[in-house]
Amino acid sequence: MDSSPIIAIATAPGRGGVGIIRISGKDISPVMQELFGAVSPPVLPLAPRHACYLPFADREGNLIDQGIVLYFRAPHSYTGEDVLELQGHGGPVVMQMLLDRCLEAGNGIGLRLAEPGEFTRRAFLNDKLDLAQAEAVADLIDATTEAAARSASRSLSGVFSREIHELADQIVQLRALVESSLDFPEEDIEFVKKADAVGKVAAIRERLGGIFSQAAQGALLREGLHVVLAGQVNVGKSSLLNTLAGNNVAIVTPIAGTTRDKVVETIQLDGVPLTLIDTAGLRADHDANDEVERIGIERAWNEINRADIILHLLDASQGPTRNDEKTAAEFPSGIPVIQVWNKIDLSGHKPSVDHMLGVTQVYLSTHDGSGIDLLRQELLRAAGWHQTGESAWLARERHLIAMKAAEEHLAIAAEHTAQEKPPLDLLAEELRLAQDALNSIIGDFSSDDLLGVIFARFCIGK
Repeated sequence: MDSSPIIAIATAPGRGGVGIIRISGKDISPVMQELFGAVSPPVLPLAPRHACYLPFADREGNLIDQGIVLYFRAPHSYTGEDVLELQGHGGPVVMQMLLDRCLEAGNGIGLRLAEPGEFTRRAFLNDKLDLAQAEAVADLIDATTEAAARSASRSLSGVFSREIHELADQIVQLRALVESSLDFPEEDIEFVKKADAVGKVAAIRERLGGIFSQAAQGALLREGLHVVLAGQVNVGKSSLLNTLAGNNVAIVTPIAGTTRDKVVETIQLDGVPLTLIDTAGLRADHDANDEVERIGIERAWNEINRADIILHLLDASQGPTRNDEKTAAEFPSGIPVIQVWNKIDLSGHKPSVDHMLGVTQVYLSTHDGSGIDLLRQELLRAAGWHQTGESAWLARERHLIAMKAAEEHLAIAAEHTAQEKPPLDLLAEELRLAQDALNSIIGDFSSDDLLGVIFARFCIGK
């Protein structure tokens, strides 16, 4: 990795009261000398972690701005390197002028613009953060709900990482037991049995299951749900969208086929972000009255095929139709479907939820709002969300995949320990693979490709 000193505007683009420019490098004293060496009375060397109010001038001494300067000396900084922060007025022209001046001042030491996520990547490489904490930085910035922000903060503080570290340490201890016993072939089997390898593997798996459950909740807070409203024309899809959103975001009329294109609205339930997609009414055999409606139906099926949950809207006042059955038969397998029977104010049904033959049915009315809360509860249940007394930590899909891999290896290890004569070499290998899977979460590996993918998604200046 290029270790040249880096610089970036750390605040968001656009106008603001304050703008921040951040510089990081192994030795940035030449930049400070060029920027502030001529200030009278002298201010160099800057005292670490002390705020100074200084002028920001160009090479000729003409004033660009004035503001706060903070210097953090390595290793006591965010990146673990020397860090300099200039806090001035947040106008885009002023920030660009100051950025250009800093690049000019640092030309002799190779100061360059930072890549996305490069400050945090250096923090990771300099052991200021592990990989799960580094990812939590981006998740905290990108959080769309209060619950997601709180969970990202817990991950950033190291709660999730500590759980993974402790679990990996337990596996290491068991590995040491098993591998040391390989040196004593006459006593190895009895030695492992007395050490209760069976119980230790079972305890590790149980703890991993608890961590995975909480991580899955955090992943749900981070990723949210893609919920698609599908059904025939005039069953109340747009009305349901408006009711769930609490706003008239979709046009509702008695005319069939009012919605020709998808309508998207984001809401949150118990802190879980939901993206609701209202789609064009589906007709039997994908028939349409005109080209515009045909395109709308095609887009509706595209959304259905990539949904996390499908809300199949039906008219309770008319009952199921042949077209409804054809539509349901075409839904992709593996995606949860909730049948929503609307218009119970006309049919005489009571608001209720039924789970019959593996099909969830919710009876409600978008007209008077009865049964809407039942649907909200079913959406969370279908997503696998359960409210816990303790906030979840935010996790990513790759974390869940790694924990699943660790569980698979531990399950095989459990099978080995249950044998009358456990194959200790195979047992040791499965434990090693489980440990490697967990270590990949916190970054105890050297995959530059994965690091590139992770940090490339960060914003510039972080």
